[in-house]
Amino acid sequence: MPFKKLHADIKEKLEYLEIITPTPFQSKSIPIIKSGSNVYCTAPKDSGKTTTLILTTLQKLKCEAVGNTPRAIVLVENKERALELYAAFLTYTRHNSIRVYVGYEQLHIDVQKSEIFEGIDILISTPVTMNKLFLTNGVSTSQLTIFSIDDAEFLVQNLAYNALMSITQSINKCQYVLYSEKKHPILERFEANFMEYSKKVTI
Repeated sequence: MPFKKLHADIKEKLEYLEIITPTPFQSKSIPIIKSGSNVYCTAPKDSGKTTTLILTTLQKLKCEAVGNTPRAIVLVENKERALELYAAFLTYTRHNSIRVYVGYEQLHIDVQKSEIFEGIDILISTPVTMNKLFLTNGVSTSQLTIFSIDDAEFLVQNLAYNALMSITQSINKCQYVLYSEKKHPILERFEANFMEYSKKVTI
Protein backbone atom coordinates (compact mmCIF):
# COMPACT_ATOMS: atom_id res chain seq x y z
CA MET A 1 0.00 0.00 0.00
CA PRO A 2 1.58 3.35 -1.02
CA PHE A 3 1.87 6.42 1.20
CA LYS A 4 -1.54 8.12 1.33
CA LYS A 5 -2.87 11.56 2.18
CA LEU A 6 0.50 13.28 2.34
CA HIS A 7 1.38 16.68 0.88
CA ALA A 8 2.04 16.56 -2.88
CA ASP A 9 5.67 17.71 -2.38
CA ILE A 10 6.30 14.81 0.02
CA LYS A 11 4.76 12.25 -2.33
CA GLU A 12 6.86 13.58 -5.20
CA LYS A 13 10.04 13.34 -3.13
CA LEU A 14 9.21 9.80 -1.97
CA GLU A 15 8.72 8.75 -5.61
CA TYR A 16 12.03 10.37 -6.55
CA LEU A 17 13.76 8.47 -3.71
CA GLU A 18 11.94 5.30 -4.81
CA ILE A 19 10.32 4.91 -1.40
CA ILE A 20 7.00 3.43 -2.47
CA THR A 21 5.68 1.28 0.36
CA PRO A 22 5.58 2.37 4.01
CA THR A 23 7.02 0.09 6.66
CA PRO A 24 4.52 -1.50 9.11
CA PHE A 25 5.57 1.11 11.68
CA GLN A 26 4.96 3.97 9.22
CA SER A 27 1.55 2.62 8.20
CA LYS A 28 0.53 2.51 11.83
CA SER A 29 2.14 5.71 13.15
CA ILE A 30 1.78 8.35 10.40
CA PRO A 31 -2.07 8.60 10.53
CA ILE A 32 -2.02 8.87 14.34
CA ILE A 33 0.70 11.55 14.32
CA LYS A 34 -1.15 13.44 11.58
CA SER A 35 -4.26 13.49 13.80
CA GLY A 36 -2.45 15.87 16.17
CA SER A 37 -2.29 13.62 19.25
CA ASN A 38 0.71 13.33 21.53
CA VAL A 39 2.29 9.99 20.56
CA TYR A 40 4.77 7.52 22.01
CA CYS A 41 6.33 5.67 19.04
CA THR A 42 8.19 2.50 20.01
CA ALA A 43 9.80 0.37 17.32
CA PRO A 44 13.11 -1.42 16.70
CA LYS A 45 16.02 0.00 14.74
CA ASP A 46 15.51 0.28 10.96
CA SER A 47 11.71 0.28 11.21
CA GLY A 48 11.40 3.76 9.65
CA LYS A 49 11.25 6.03 12.71
CA THR A 50 13.54 8.76 11.34
CA THR A 51 11.72 8.93 8.00
CA THR A 52 8.40 9.06 9.89
CA LEU A 53 9.70 11.97 11.98
CA ILE A 54 10.73 13.87 8.84
CA LEU A 55 7.55 13.17 6.85
CA THR A 56 5.14 14.06 9.65
CA THR A 57 7.07 17.25 10.48
CA LEU A 58 6.97 18.42 6.87
CA GLN A 59 3.30 17.44 6.61
CA LYS A 60 2.49 19.51 9.71
CA LEU A 61 4.30 22.53 8.22
CA LYS A 62 2.68 22.02 4.79
CA CYS A 63 6.12 22.01 3.15
CA GLU A 64 6.42 25.78 3.15
CA ALA A 65 8.23 28.51 5.06
CA VAL A 66 6.04 30.74 7.24
CA GLY A 67 7.13 33.62 9.49
CA ASN A 68 10.43 33.74 11.34
CA THR A 69 10.04 31.58 14.45
CA PRO A 70 10.32 27.77 14.51
CA ARG A 71 7.11 25.81 14.06
CA ALA A 72 8.83 22.45 14.66
CA ILE A 73 11.50 21.41 17.14
CA VAL A 74 13.41 18.12 17.08
CA LEU A 75 15.50 17.13 20.09
CA VAL A 76 18.44 14.76 19.62
CA GLU A 77 21.13 13.33 21.88
CA ASN A 78 24.27 15.00 20.54
CA LYS A 79 26.00 16.98 17.77
CA GLU A 80 26.65 13.89 15.63
CA ARG A 81 22.99 12.89 15.60
CA ALA A 82 21.89 16.52 15.08
CA LEU A 83 24.04 16.78 11.94
CA GLU A 84 22.86 13.36 10.67
CA LEU A 85 19.21 14.35 11.05
CA TYR A 86 19.87 17.76 9.48
CA ALA A 87 21.33 16.03 6.40
CA ALA A 88 18.34 13.67 6.28
CA PHE A 89 15.90 16.60 6.40
CA LEU A 90 17.74 18.37 3.57
CA THR A 91 17.07 15.38 1.32
CA TYR A 92 13.37 16.20 1.60
CA THR A 93 13.50 20.03 1.77
CA ARG A 94 15.98 20.82 -1.02
CA HIS A 95 13.28 21.94 -3.46
CA ASN A 96 10.83 23.69 -1.17
CA SER A 97 11.05 26.81 1.00
CA ILE A 98 11.27 25.08 4.42
CA ARG A 99 14.23 26.36 6.47
CA VAL A 100 15.97 23.80 8.70
CA TYR A 101 18.50 24.90 11.34
CA VAL A 102 20.79 22.75 13.48
CA GLY A 103 22.29 23.74 16.84
CA TYR A 104 24.55 21.98 19.35
CA GLU A 105 26.80 22.70 22.34
CA GLN A 106 29.99 23.29 20.33
CA LEU A 107 28.42 26.18 18.38
CA HIS A 108 28.46 29.47 20.34
CA ILE A 109 25.00 30.31 21.66
CA ASP A 110 25.15 33.92 20.38
CA VAL A 111 25.87 32.67 16.86
CA GLN A 112 22.87 30.36 17.09
CA LYS A 113 20.62 33.13 18.38
CA SER A 114 21.55 35.52 15.56
CA GLU A 115 21.10 32.83 12.89
CA ILE A 116 17.75 31.69 14.31
CA PHE A 117 16.61 35.32 14.43
CA GLU A 118 16.93 35.52 10.63
CA GLY A 119 14.06 33.02 10.34
CA ILE A 120 13.71 29.23 10.51
CA ASP A 121 10.90 26.66 10.36
CA ILE A 122 12.51 23.53 11.89
CA LEU A 123 15.02 23.63 14.74
CA ILE A 124 17.13 20.53 15.46
CA SER A 125 19.07 20.72 18.70
CA THR A 126 20.26 18.96 21.85
CA PRO A 127 18.38 19.44 25.16
CA VAL A 128 21.15 21.45 26.85
CA THR A 129 21.58 23.83 23.89
CA MET A 130 17.84 24.20 23.43
CA ASN A 131 17.42 25.03 27.11
CA LYS A 132 20.14 27.70 26.85
CA LEU A 133 18.31 29.23 23.89
CA PHE A 134 15.08 29.29 25.90
CA LEU A 135 16.69 30.76 29.01
CA THR A 136 18.35 33.56 27.02
CA ASN A 137 15.25 34.32 24.91
CA GLY A 138 17.10 33.05 21.86
CA VAL A 139 14.09 31.28 20.41
CA SER A 140 10.36 31.94 20.44
CA THR A 141 7.82 29.12 20.77
CA SER A 142 4.79 31.26 19.91
CA GLN A 143 4.27 29.47 16.57
CA LEU A 144 5.42 26.00 17.66
CA THR A 145 3.12 23.20 16.45
CA ILE A 146 5.12 19.96 16.78
CA PHE A 147 7.94 18.87 19.10
CA SER A 148 9.62 15.55 18.31
CA ILE A 149 12.26 13.65 20.29
CA ASP A 150 14.50 11.34 18.29
CA ASP A 151 15.82 8.11 19.90
CA ALA A 152 14.54 9.31 23.27
CA GLU A 153 16.44 6.76 25.38
CA PHE A 154 19.11 9.42 26.01
CA LEU A 155 16.65 11.21 28.29
CA VAL A 156 17.50 8.75 31.07
CA GLN A 157 20.58 10.96 31.60
CA ASN A 158 19.88 13.53 34.32
CA LEU A 159 21.24 16.52 32.42
CA ALA A 160 19.14 15.82 29.31
CA TYR A 161 16.04 14.96 31.39
CA ASN A 162 16.22 18.15 33.45
CA ALA A 163 16.84 20.29 30.36
CA LEU A 164 13.80 18.79 28.63
CA MET A 165 11.57 19.39 31.65
CA SER A 166 12.70 23.02 31.74
CA ILE A 167 12.05 23.43 27.99
CA THR A 168 8.54 21.94 28.06
CA GLN A 169 7.51 24.21 30.93
CA SER A 170 8.18 27.18 28.62
CA ILE A 171 5.85 25.89 25.88
CA ASN A 172 2.16 26.71 26.05
CA LYS A 173 0.72 24.16 23.66
CA CYS A 174 1.98 21.91 20.88
CA GLN A 175 1.98 18.27 19.78
CA TYR A 176 4.70 16.02 21.22
CA VAL A 177 5.95 12.88 19.46
CA LEU A 178 8.50 10.73 21.23
CA TYR A 179 10.43 8.01 19.35
CA SER A 180 12.33 5.17 21.02
CA GLU A 181 13.37 1.56 20.47
CA LYS A 182 12.08 0.38 23.84
CA LYS A 183 9.67 1.53 26.51
CA HIS A 184 11.42 2.96 29.54
CA PRO A 185 9.89 3.96 32.90
CA ILE A 186 11.47 7.43 32.70
CA LEU A 187 9.87 8.07 29.30
CA GLU A 188 6.49 6.93 30.59
CA ARG A 189 6.84 9.44 33.42
CA PHE A 190 6.31 12.24 30.88
CA GLU A 191 2.62 11.31 30.70
CA ALA A 192 2.13 13.24 33.92
CA ASN A 193 3.76 16.31 32.35
CA PHE A 194 3.72 17.21 28.66
CA MET A 195 2.61 13.86 27.18
CA GLU A 196 -0.90 13.90 28.60
CA TYR A 197 -3.65 12.07 26.68
CA SER A 198 -0.94 10.46 24.56
CA LYS A 199 -1.48 7.56 22.19
CA LYS A 200 0.94 4.68 21.82
CA VAL A 201 2.22 3.05 18.62
CA THR A 202 4.29 -0.07 19.20
CA ILE A 203 5.79 -2.50 16.69
